[in-house]
Amino acid sequence: MTMIERLWEDFQLPIRDALHCADGNSCDVAIDSDVPSGLKVLAPFDLDEILESDPSWVSAVDGLVTVGLGSKGLLWGGEGSYGSEGFIARLTIERALVWAIFFTESNPFDRIQLSGNVATFSSTSGVEVTVDIDDPRR
Repeated sequence: MTMIERLWEDFQLPIRDALHCADGNSCDVAIDSDVPSGLKVLAPFDLDEILESDPSWVSAVDGLVTVGLGSKGLLWGGEGSYGSEGFIARLTIERALVWAIFFTESNPFDRIQLSGNVATFSSTSGVEVTVDIDDPRR
């Protein structure tokens, strides 16, 4: 089990603007309204190494909106421990993590629009992020 899967069992995510995949790969991300998706995927980093130096560097997350994907699981959006934080995620039908993206300054995500395999997540502050639910790095 990867570090991010262990954190997800307690509904926690690292406090960093980042994309985390269940396979253990993590990348920095940036909200960018100048790109069509509203999101730039940046350099990868080693989550285990970062949490080794500060294991308390996590935020509890709580969902505010869900969109079912039938047998393919669900999409979930919501908030972190602080009012400015938000997250978006894809989960399996058993609610295991497929991928999650955490933002420190987006505000909570409370709306999801799904069209095929593309989802647009909208936050209470108007941040919109569009991702391919099968590969959010695209």
